[in-house]
Amino acid sequence: MIQPLADAAGEHSISFPLEIDVTAAGRPPIPLPAEFRYERSDPYAVCLALGAPTTASVDWVFARSLLAEGLRRPAGIGDVQVTPRRHSAAGHPSPSDTVRILLRTRDGAAATLEVRASAVTAFLRRTDVMVAPGTEHHHLDLDRVTTRLTAGGP
Repeated sequence: MIQPLADAAGEHSISFPLEIDVTAAGRPPIPLPAEFRYERSDPYAVCLALGAPTTASVDWVFARSLLAEGLRRPAGIGDVQVTPRRHSAAGHPSPSDTVRILLRTRDGAAATLEVRASAVTAFLRRTDVMVAPGTEHHHLDLDRVTTRLTAGGP
């Protein structure tokens, strides 16, 4: 369940459930449960967990700044690209009502996700309360990072 913004400062992680529309290979959009996740111990990254919490998730981890920039203008040049969506006024959502996230795998497969911009904004506000942008370096767990790098595992 989503908690008020005031509670985020005392949290160590955020799970933000939402529903997204997934389009792959020219097929019609399919609604899919998902979660945005954020950990204070990994302050530069966000996780988009597809299928969560109802099934085992497929997790995509990318920069929090990429998600924030993608609310305003196209962002990203690699496996994850984020773009604000403009819709026509004739019976469709208002401008910037959704954010499109394009995910590409190493073998070239791609999926396009549509997420409500208001959900992305609410999630990012909670992360900003937990770790203010520009202060991420104060929240890094360097011992954990060193252990992960030298162990070669998660």
